[in-house]
Order: sequence, then C-alpha cells, then structure tokens
Amino acid sequence: MQANERNEDAARVDDATWGDGASPLGQTYRQGAVLLRGQMIPQESTTERLLKPDTSTDWLHRDPWRVLRIQAEFVDGFGSLANLGPAVSIFGSARIQPDEAAYRAALAMGERIARRDVAVITGGGPGIMEAANKGAALAGGKSVGLGIELPHEQGINEWVNLGMTFRYFFVRKTMFMKYSQGIIVCPGGFGTLDETFEALTLVQTHKVARIPIALYDTAYWQGLFDWINGAVKDRGLISALDPSLVTITDDVDEAVAVATSQIG
Repeated sequence: MQANERNEDAARVDDATWGDGASPLGQTYRQGAVLLRGQMIPQESTTERLLKPDTSTDWLHRDPWRVLRIQAEFVDGFGSLANLGPAVSIFGSARIQPDEAAYRAALAMGERIARRDVAVITGGGPGIMEAANKGAALAGGKSVGLGIELPHEQGINEWVNLGMTFRYFFVRKTMFMKYSQGIIVCPGGFGTLDETFEALTLVQTHKVARIPIALYDTAYWQGLFDWINGAVKDRGLISALDPSLVTITDDVDEAVAVATSQIG
C-alpha cells in the first residue's frame, strides 16, 4: 500500500485502528473487537456507511438489523409480561376441533387454573390454545396468547385478553419458560413436541429451576415415553428421566394440580 493511499484510508476509516502490519497476511485493521487483514479490510468506515445516502433497502434484511428486531421482541415481551403474576402454560394442537374431548379438557383446564387466580398462557391460536384461553376468559382470569408469525396463521384467538405475536420461535419460547410456573401439554404435533422437549431439556440440564410438567392423555403420550425410557435410555443416550419431572395423566384435575403445585 502506498503511503498516500494508507493515509487516505486511515483518515476515512475513522472508527478503527491499524496494526503494525507484521502479519504475513498483510496490514492489520482493528474494528472494535474485530480483527481484519488483507482482503477482509473494508473500503469504508462504519461511520461513512451510516452517513452515506442509501437508496437500497437491502440493509433491512441483513443480520445486524435482525438483531435489533430480535432485541425489540425481547423488550416488548418482558415489558408486557413482567407484571403477569403466577402463570401456567398450556400447549397443544391447533387442529383439535371444539367437538373433541381434548378441546373440552383444555377448556376445563383454563377455567380451573383461572379460578386459582393463575394466568393461562397459550400459543394464542385455535384448537387446544383457543379452548384453554376461552376457559380462562370465561372464568374472569388472565388469558394470554403468545402467537407466532406464520404463513396462513389465523392470528390470535378471540378469547385472549393479553396477546402478542412474535417473529421468532426462540423469543416466544423464552417467554413461555420465563413466565410459567407450570406446564400442561395436551396432544399436539411438531410444535407441541418442540415446546415439550425444550422444557424437558432445560429442566434436565438445570438451566431452569424445576418446573412441574403434566402431559394430558395417557394413550397419546405413553408410547413416546416408553421409547424414551427404553430404546433411548438403554443405549445410554440419556440418563434416567427423573420420574418426578413429568406426570402423565387422564385426569384434568390432576393435570391442573401438578402444573400449579409450585404456586403459593
């Protein structure tokens, strides 16, 4: 690099420092905590990029901007739920219809939890989520729906009195885990299984304090846990599942009692 070119770049790149150039890869350029050399050295500074007129909106879709959106979702979620009080999350399929037994069970769960002055949190959609929200709302309780932005998503159901819609699944799941003192899982598909194993993983690895989890509908869940306690455990791929970690039941009252067992 010619001396005059280096001086021009050093003047232009005003938010970084140049190293001693000792690397075999060429000049060293430090941009905050980031070290850059050779072809990785930028042609313009962060300040120059900020102040430069920009007719392209490509920056809206880049990762640094996504970080700000993610941060905003966390801020909105924490701010909206901080004063919620004790709560139980109820997970389950959006495909369950109102004439099915599982819908009626979730309706009863929502109502009984609300009558204990405990908030009910769901994913905010139809099916099991709608039933639990409806039961809580009709009982005069706090009925929370944490929805997710999806193609063809029906939006937050009409029985929610505190609702949010998230862009990112991991932010939404953080809200479920942070603000729930218990969990009931009704029959559901991949989304329900994802939420269930997220909770089990966090508790089993001691990333969160022990949280009671009730799985409703023995016929639906028993095969999965037979496989976990059989094929998975027998090959040494997991340690023995703490039997007090999960309760599998067909009794609505037992499911509610388990999920609220750590709420004073």
